[in-house]
Amino acid sequence: MTETNNARKIAFATFVRRALDDARATRAWSGSEVSRRTGVSRQTINRWVRGDWASDPEAERVVAFCEGLGLNPATAFGALGWDRTTPAPTVATSAEMDPDVAALLRRLVDPAVSDAEKFHIRETIRYLAYRPTLPVGDRDRGKRAG
Repeated sequence: MTETNNARKIAFATFVRRALDDARATRAWSGSEVSRRTGVSRQTINRWVRGDWASDPEAERVVAFCEGLGLNPATAFGALGWDRTTPAPTVATSAEMDPDVAALLRRLVDPAVSDAEKFHIRETIRYLAYRPTLPVGDRDRGKRAG
């Protein structure tokens, strides 16, 4: 293994370890919860932490890991020594942001809002983002019952 490759592994392992530590400290997430929320298996995350990989991690998994934890994938790409000049994938949206969502975002960046309230907002959003969706037939059931 070359010295550069070893340095990249150490840098990426440090990035992943810090991300996991932050998820444990700020969100009280276990390794299993991180895996569930990011879609990256615990075995893969553990290999990343140990630097135990022969070929580079898949970019899609790195992006999923980062997005699940609210991190910028460019930071992970930098640790891996990947080209950071390539623009990150963007989600095309034609609709304007919902005013309620915009209000929540303003509260999350407002220094006058307590950390406890920001934590509550984030946890509520995470719950809503990851809850199972009802099949179309079940959504209409409540409308017909009344």
